[in-house]
Amino acid sequence: MNIKTAKFIKGAVGPDEIFENGKPQVAFIGRSNVGKSSVINSLTGQKGLAKTSSFPGRTQEINIFLINKSFYLIDLPGYGFARMSGRGRKQLGELINWYLFESGYEQKAIVFIIDAEVGPTDKDLGMLECLEEAQKNIVIIANKIDKIKKSEYKKRLQKIQTLVGAHKVIPYSSEKKIGINVLLQEIF
Repeated sequence: MNIKTAKFIKGAVGPDEIFENGKPQVAFIGRSNVGKSSVINSLTGQKGLAKTSSFPGRTQEINIFLINKSFYLIDLPGYGFARMSGRGRKQLGELINWYLFESGYEQKAIVFIIDAEVGPTDKDLGMLECLEEAQKNIVIIANKIDKIKKSEYKKRLQKIQTLVGAHKVIPYSSEKKIGINVLLQEIF
């Protein structure tokens, strides 16, 4: 599948009829600053579609993008570290939890993004466990693989694979355009 059109529709902070209109939803989740927006931009071929920032916690609502006029990419806020108050972090956590586990909205796939250089953190593994318990269709991306030394590459990917279990791990780099076609095939 090729992405021909991609358009930002809106940011949501709770129930919205857009989630109920029957179009399939593919949600992107990961730690703050793991590169969710860069992955979405590289996947759609539009540099500024999802706002990127070096400031952790920039995404503070559920951003909805209409793709090929037929399905949605859902950019969820990052979990974990974000430069905001404890209450703000708690609200983002509640928003993520509501959308993924309480809303009743069905996602065709959850693209779970892990920083390949850092590896899965305890928060990543906790989120993965919640997604598994909810029986979500999980696609794991090891993002920023271009930052890993060639001598470490295989060892890092094996470690990630060991920690995430039987899930397929897609090596990905927005910058070097690695993994885009594999991800498209996997989620569509």
